Amino acid sequence: MATKTKTASTTSAGVTTLLILGASGDLTGRLLLPGLGRLLASGRANGLKLEGAGADDWSDDKWRKRVAKSFADGTDSPGVRAQKTLDKVSSDSHYHRIDVTKKGELAELLQSLDGPVAIYFALPPAISQKACEVLTADELPAGTRLVLEKPFGSNEKSARKLNDTLGSLVDEDHIHRVDHFLGKGTVLNILGLRFSNRLFEPVWNSSHIAKVEIFYDEDLTLEGRAGYYDKAGALRDMIQSHLLEVMAILAMDAPATLDERDLRDRISSVLRAATVEPDYATSTRRARYTAGKIGRRRVPDYVDEPGVDPDRDTETLAEIEVSINNWRWAGVPFILRSGKSVRQTKKEAIITFRPVPHLPTGFTGQDEPTRLRIGFGPDSLQLEIDVNGPGDVFSLDRVAMQTRLNDTDLLPYGEVLEGVITGDPLLSVRGDTAEVCWRIVEPVLRAWSRNTVPLQEYPAGSTGPADWQTSRIDNDLG
Repeated sequence: MATKTKTASTTSAGVTTLLILGASGDLTGRLLLPGLGRLLASGRANGLKLEGAGADDWSDDKWRKRVAKSFADGTDSPGVRAQKTLDKVSSDSHYHRIDVTKKGELAELLQSLDGPVAIYFALPPAISQKACEVLTADELPAGTRLVLEKPFGSNEKSARKLNDTLGSLVDEDHIHRVDHFLGKGTVLNILGLRFSNRLFEPVWNSSHIAKVEIFYDEDLTLEGRAGYYDKAGALRDMIQSHLLEVMAILAMDAPATLDERDLRDRISSVLRAATVEPDYATSTRRARYTAGKIGRRRVPDYVDEPGVDPDRDTETLAEIEVSINNWRWAGVPFILRSGKSVRQTKKEAIITFRPVPHLPTGFTGQDEPTRLRIGFGPDSLQLEIDVNGPGDVFSLDRVAMQTRLNDTDLLPYGEVLEGVITGDPLLSVRGDTAEVCWRIVEPVLRAWSRNTVPLQEYPAGSTGPADWQTSRIDNDLG
C-alpha cells in the first residue's frame, strides 16, 4: 500500500480528468463550472475531461445542460475555437449516481476514468471525511489529486483527523484545500505591493503601523444557504479561513521565492504566532440581523429565514481582534470582521499608520493618520495622506491617491482549478495551516457558546449595531 501511495503521489503528469462530487449542488453550478468554463476557453486546460457524480438521480442529458449553461455564465462571447472546446467538454461529460460514503462505489468509478484524476469534493466536510475513509491508496489511479472545499473540518480535532485520512491516500503536495478568496492575482498584488516597493516594507511593522483591519461585509442575505450557514455563522464561514489567510499574507516576512514551499512556510509562521486575547467580551463581538431593508428589498428577521434554527444563536456579523506575537507585530491589533445584510459591501484591508511624533506648530486643519486601503474584488489601492490645502498653505487637507490593480483573466475558481490541473499547490491551504486556523478561533467559539459574549442585533441594511461604530481600538490609540 505504501508503494502505491508513493507512486500515485510523485507523478508529475497533469490532470486528465476532473471528477466533481456533489455535481448537482449549488457550489458546482454557481461557481465551479463557470470558473472551469473560462479556464477552458482560455486554452490553458486543453484535453481535460469532466465527469460529475452525486446522490441525485440525474441523467447525462440533465448534467450536460447544467454544464453548458454554467460554461456560458462564466464566459463572455468566446471565440469559435473556445466555444468548440466548451461544447466538446460538455457533450463528452457524464453524470454518475453514486453514494460516495458506500465502500467500493467511488473506487469503482475512479478505476473507469482516465487518469490522473482530480477529485473535487464539493460536499459538506462530514461527507468528505466519510468518502475518504472508505477509499484506500490502492484504489486511486496514479497521480490522483484530492481537492477539498472549506470549511476544512469543523474544529481542530476534525481537521487533524481529515488530514490524517488524506495523508494515508496521497502525499501533501497532491492535496488541495481550496480557498478561492485567495486568487492568484490578489495574492501577488499584495506581495508585489509590499516587497517590491522600498516605500512600504521598511515601515511595515509595529514601530510605524497602529492597527490593521480586514473587512468582508456584504449586502447579501442567506440566499437560500441556511442549511450550511446556520450551522456555521460568520466566524466559521469567513474569518476562520479566508480572513485569517489574508491577515497572514499581509503580516508575513518576505519569502525567498514565490515557490509554494517558501510562501506557505511564511503564512504558517504568522498563524502559529496568532492568538485572540482570552477576555473575549472585549476582544470579540457578534451580532445577528433583524428585519430591515436593503435598497428596495425587504429582508426578514434572520430567525424567520427558511431553514434557520433560532436556538442556535448563529451570528451573521462577527469581529475578532487578533494579536500576532512576534518581533514585527507585537502590540499591533489585527481586526477581522465579516457580516451579512449590511448596508454597503465593504471588502478591504485598511492599514492605519501611527501619527507623526511631532507636527510643527502652525499647521491647521486635518491631521489624520496615513491610511493604506487594499480592496478585494476588484482589487484596488488607495493611499490617504495629508497635504497642504489650497489657498491657505498652512492648512492640511486630506487627499487620496488611488488606482485599480491588475486582475487575472480567470474567475477565482478558475484560478483554483488551474492550480489543481497543473499540480501547483500555491493557492492551496497547507495541512498544518488548516489546523492552526481552527486553533485560533475555537476558544472564541466556546466562549460564544457559553454566552460569554452577548449576541447583539442590527437591522438588515444598517452598518451593524450602533455601538460598533466607535471602535475600542481607536479610543485606545488616542
